[in-house]
Amino acid sequence: MGKKDARAVLVLYKYCPYFRNFVGVCFDLVLMLRQLQCFSTNRGRRMKRTLMHQIPNEMPQDIRHFISGANIYDSSCSPEARVYFIDKGNGYYLKCSGIGKLEKEAKMTEYFYSKGLGAKVLSYSSNDCDWLLTTAVSGEVCVHEEYLRNPKRLCDTIAYELRKLHEIDYTDCPIADRTAEYLAGAEKNYHTGNYDKSQFPDSFGYRSAKGAYDILIAEKDALQSKVLLHGDYCLPNIIFDNWKFSGFIDVGNGGVGDRHIDLFWGVWTLWFNLKTNKYQERFLDAYGRDKADETALKIVAAAEVFG
Repeated sequence: MGKKDARAVLVLYKYCPYFRNFVGVCFDLVLMLRQLQCFSTNRGRRMKRTLMHQIPNEMPQDIRHFISGANIYDSSCSPEARVYFIDKGNGYYLKCSGIGKLEKEAKMTEYFYSKGLGAKVLSYSSNDCDWLLTTAVSGEVCVHEEYLRNPKRLCDTIAYELRKLHEIDYTDCPIADRTAEYLAGAEKNYHTGNYDKSQFPDSFGYRSAKGAYDILIAEKDALQSKVLLHGDYCLPNIIFDNWKFSGFIDVGNGGVGDRHIDLFWGVWTLWFNLKTNKYQERFLDAYGRDKADETALKIVAAAEVFG
């Protein structure tokens, strides 16, 4: 684009509201397409993004033998870990991250599997880096268009499944106090400045990081409920098979903790993926107001400023 073209675009954007709306729609479309890159619209697996022609050299030998002859796709969506889809049988996922980074996820994935709630762990090793191999959960992730087309049913169903999760016996859970870890992480991030400062003003209803931190410190002891948490209760981590619950994935932030951590993310994911906040009250109603505390949600929102 030349300078004259650029100036013409700027004039249009400044003085033509229809053009501004068009630009806004384009940005929304780009955001949606970037999100869809990370999720499958076929059988609920993450998208087979990039076919790999060579197995990473650092991959453990036993895993190399297991996946021999299968097509391997890089389906990574985060800089924190590499994720590979193994197109063999009913499918497998292989995740690689820094030493010790996947230890909790391996434990919680095994635990969720023991409760009939997710994938089976086939291998976990930690040498130069962590490797976690699991089965794929059948069905579609909840950002599949079939579910997004029916937002009321989706809202009610994920609220119902979350309440069921929170009523499961957790006495043998390997992560016994996720709330303490969660709060300690938020406090550490505040003191080290390791959070997104561009979120202000009015981030999660807070006008400053200091204001959010003050609420967090003053009210954090109110987060006392104990349930089995998913820890990252978002639509891409919930899998349905024709509207029937099939399993959870990415449970590395799970453990025993306060239910409002999951409730916060349930509200957030509906807002983020449906592009509206009108389902918040419906979600909390469907979950059950007898267990949902708006004050506790505000405390979690304060912690998430530093998440």
